[in-house]
Parts: sequence; structure tokens; C-alpha cells
Amino acid sequence: MQAQKTKWYLLITLSLIWGSSFILIKRGLVGLTPFQLGSLRIIFCAIFLLIVGFKSLTKIPRHKWKYIALTALFGTFLPVYFFSIAQVEIYSSITAIINSITPLNTLIIGAVVFGLQFQRRQLFGVLIGLVGCILLIFKGALDNPEQNYWFALFVVAATVCYATNINLIKKYLSDLSPLSISVGNFAVMIIPATIILFLSGFGDVYCKPAVQNSMLYIAVLGIIGTGLANIIFFRMIHLSSPIFASSVTYLIPVVAFGWGLVDGESLSPIQIVGAAIILVGVYFSSKK
Repeated sequence: MQAQKTKWYLLITLSLIWGSSFILIKRGLVGLTPFQLGSLRIIFCAIFLLIVGFKSLTKIPRHKWKYIALTALFGTFLPVYFFSIAQVEIYSSITAIINSITPLNTLIIGAVVFGLQFQRRQLFGVLIGLVGCILLIFKGALDNPEQNYWFALFVVAATVCYATNINLIKKYLSDLSPLSISVGNFAVMIIPATIILFLSGFGDVYCKPAVQNSMLYIAVLGIIGTGLANIIFFRMIHLSSPIFASSVTYLIPVVAFGWGLVDGESLSPIQIVGAAIILVGVYFSSKK
């Protein structure tokens, strides 16, 4: 019973943290390029996690490191760059809504790759969610011709990465603590992220006030929105199913849309319908 309550507390906390991540990315892009933003996000998070949990690395068996590397790649490394690139062209609230198809992809990848069993109702939910996603993107492209909605495909790719990560953790890393997985992930990523940051020309611009201001937003995003959130997320996966864990995307768009309204973003009535269709699809695909 306690585990049931805990997983719901974690779900709400995580939705508030991750729902606020999209506006932080938007703020970060004011002074940073997508590759600089993604790299700094990883580096800030890695430093934080290595300080608080370096000893947990010794608890990772040698044969598990290949799965740590895979979950680092799919769970954080690729998505942080994909989201940063996408938000150069599309609203943060739209990005958050498209991100809500993660449970649909979790079901598909779980069934096709990992042998996860599913019901006909869940497949129906996947189809509903895809319809909503197409409607949201298509209408957004019509209403905002100045934005390139092909960049929404980067968000779709990120959701596929997240879905793969969830299934990998559940199948291969459930016996490790959330802190060990998180610290292991970022220990793997800090060197390639630093190389990408160096190659991005960051050394020539880091003294500019706009860049330093953006770095403050990304420091918050990296430490809280990535480091702390990953620990919470892995704990939730341990306490629940992959589908439940990915259902955090129910609430993320609500939080992100609220921040979007504060920042002057808006959705057309048809886009709101598309978002609602996506969440209905997620509901059916996540329902046992």
C-alpha cells in the first residue's frame, strides 16, 4: 500500500519538475545554441550527481555497464539535444504535448522489442494518440507558417529514445539503485558532452551577458530538471510498470502549457483538441 502511494507522489513531483523544463530550455536558447545548451545541461547534472553519489558507482557490476551506457544514450544524451533543436522552431508547450506520446511508444517498443504483453484496448489507444499528434502538428504548421514544424520530428525521436530507455531499465537494471543508475549514466556522458561543448565554439562566447544568463537557467535545468528528476524517475520505474512510469507525460503538458501562457504562447482550439486526443490515447494505452 505504501509503495502505491509513493509512486503517485513521485509521479506528481516529476510532472512539476519536467513540466517546467521546457520553459527553461526556451530561456536557455536565448543565449545558447542547441548543442551548447544540451552539453551544459549534461555537464551541470553530471557534476552534481558525481558530487552526491560518486560512491554509488562501485555498486554497478562490470557486466551492467553496457546497459548503463545504453540507457545514458537513449534516456538523456540524444533527447537533450533533440529537444533543444526542436525548440528553436516550435513552442515549448507544443514540445511538451508531443512528448506525451512517450507512453504510446513505450507500449510499441515494449511489445515489439522486449516482448511486453498488451491488450487490444492499449493498441487502440496508440492509434488514437497518433491521430492527435498528427492533428496537433499539422494545425500548428498551418497557424504558424514562420515556424518549421518538421522540427517536431526531433521531439518524436526523443519520445522513442525515452520509451527505449524505460524498457531497458525495467528489464536490465531493476536490481540497481536509482542513484547508481543516474550517476553511472552521467559518468558515461560527461566526456562526450564536454567535447561537443568545446567544438560548439562556447569558448568564444561564454563571457557574454546573454550567455551567462542562459547558463543560470540551464544550471537549474541540469541539476533539478535532469539530475534530481532522473533519480525520482528511476525510483518510480522500480515501484511500478514501464507504462505507469511513462504516464508522467499526462501531467507534463498541463504544467508546460501553464508556463507557455505566462510566456505569451497560445494554442488554437483545434490544437487543444489534438492535445486532448493524445491524452485520451495515452490513457487507453496505459490502462491495464
